[in-house]
Amino acid sequence: MTQLQQPAQSQLEQYLREEDLNQTIRSQATQPPVPHREPIKHLLMGSPKAVTNTIHRLQVIGYASVGDWSPLLPTGNADEVMSILIRQILT
Repeated sequence: MTQLQQPAQSQLEQYLREEDLNQTIRSQATQPPVPHREPIKHLLMGSPKAVTNTIHRLQVIGYASVGDWSPLLPTGNADEVMSILIRQILT
């Protein structure tokens, strides 16, 4: 009698797996397509004061947080630094 129950159990398990798969496919079909994202890089170069002020102004207008920018990096020119921000934009 155990042998008769095993095929029924495996058929039930197979049915449930197929239902899970069908449910997944249905839910994916109803989801909107994922928009394409593309990186864009912002580079600020100037005196430490000018770069820092610009970063803070961009935070005030809600464009990017101060912590999103790289630390101030020397450019090799006297009294000049740079900071980089990489954002993902929808295209």
